[in-house]
Amino acid sequence: MMNQHKPHATRLPHVSRLLAPALTVVAAAALAGCVNFAGIHSDKQIADPAQYAATESLPAQQGRWPAADWADQFGDAQLKALLDEAMQGSPTLDIARARVAAARALSESANANTLPRVGAGYSWTRQRLSENALVPQGFGGSWISENKGILDATYELDLWGKNREALKAAVSSVRASEADAEQVRLTLTNAIARAYNELARLYTLHDIAADEVVQRRDVLRVTNGRLTMGLETEVEKRTAEADLATAEAAVSALDGSIRRTRYQLGALLGKGPDRGLAITRPTLGAGAEVRLPDNLPADLLSRRPDIVAARWRVDAMLHDVNVAKAEFYPDINLSAAIGLDAIGWGRFLRASSRTMSAGPAIHLPIFDGGALRAQLKGRYADFDYTVANYNETLINALTDVATQLSDIQSIDAQIVNAERSDTAAQRALKLAMAQYKAGLTTQLTVLNAQTTALASAQNVANLRMTRRDRQIALASALGGGFVDETDSVRQAALMQKTTPKTPIAQ
Repeated sequence: MMNQHKPHATRLPHVSRLLAPALTVVAAAALAGCVNFAGIHSDKQIADPAQYAATESLPAQQGRWPAADWADQFGDAQLKALLDEAMQGSPTLDIARARVAAARALSESANANTLPRVGAGYSWTRQRLSENALVPQGFGGSWISENKGILDATYELDLWGKNREALKAAVSSVRASEADAEQVRLTLTNAIARAYNELARLYTLHDIAADEVVQRRDVLRVTNGRLTMGLETEVEKRTAEADLATAEAAVSALDGSIRRTRYQLGALLGKGPDRGLAITRPTLGAGAEVRLPDNLPADLLSRRPDIVAARWRVDAMLHDVNVAKAEFYPDINLSAAIGLDAIGWGRFLRASSRTMSAGPAIHLPIFDGGALRAQLKGRYADFDYTVANYNETLINALTDVATQLSDIQSIDAQIVNAERSDTAAQRALKLAMAQYKAGLTTQLTVLNAQTTALASAQNVANLRMTRRDRQIALASALGGGFVDETDSVRQAALMQKTTPKTPIAQ
């Protein structure tokens, strides 16, 4: 019990005396370690959209960016309901949300590495002491019980910022996964809207094909009447029958295509095929006027989720490179423990059973066979890849917008001529049919007129539906209502210099 009155026996050493040797080693290591990754670097930078010539392809037209409810412009309540339904129950979106949750969990783990860790433990050991070992006389052959309870804490000083950089990388990865989820949502809504427009196209073509069946039957009826009067032969009758069968087969084929598209929509909604069968005929309108917004392509950087995701991945790799560089420098961990340790139960809770410890632990890489340099080279390779992926994503995005706009403009010009052609073809068919009924022309003239009229009607329908398909694609190419307003500062910084900075001056 006398030991309880000797403070010097349990006093913790002064912190400065603990750290002095560690800081000396660190200083020496810092001077020597800076050369370890000399010559390993990257000169890759993300592209400035201004460097790509796009003023002619993407003219300023004072248009508006698409809103999140961009599909409302077509005036079809069922389409809006389908999109809302997909946002609630699509497995595709569930997968994206799970990836975001996983990224957030990794971020929380990285954050934990920047904080102290405290733990507690207790152990009880029952042991028989050997009679033939270095055991005090009188204790050999006896049984003893050791009780030990310890409260310990550890903390990594992180002098070179390794853990902080890892946390920043994890946070950027979370932002990238969130942008990926938005891209998945945009891709899904785009696919549903375009499939729905395809269903509208098939219904329109079905109407045209059904009209064709009526016309072919009319021709067959007239041909049978002329055959009775001896004005036609069996050849004309068989020809009319064959044309009617072909027209009826086209209707059946379109029925199959309509059913298949319904199944596709059911799958996109995350439901079974029967859900697709419940979808009624679309009533899509022409949509709003197509005009590009101003300040393209600069504003596109924050409007396209795929570009935003690619940019956050570049940011994450910036920090990952710095983590790899920090590995060249020593790690310093501080640890401390306090507890009770005693033989037997009777003295376990006494002050004399106290045990305390504290001190630093230092790990300094001296020779690793080039493992750290190889790791840093790999991080730089990953960095170069993410930069190249960002630049490619940006180029593809600009090309996507320009292509959709060009297609719409081209189709608009085609529709004018196609409608004129269709008007003339329909008039020619009516005239040919009237003349055939009056016996003033042959069946071949009527069949040729029907073929021309059918082709022109189908062409107009396809052009109109394709134009709306490109309009949907353009809304998606412009981001579909997505906007990232949280990272303008980060984007500006990346534009200035993308090369990673070492945490310690080289």
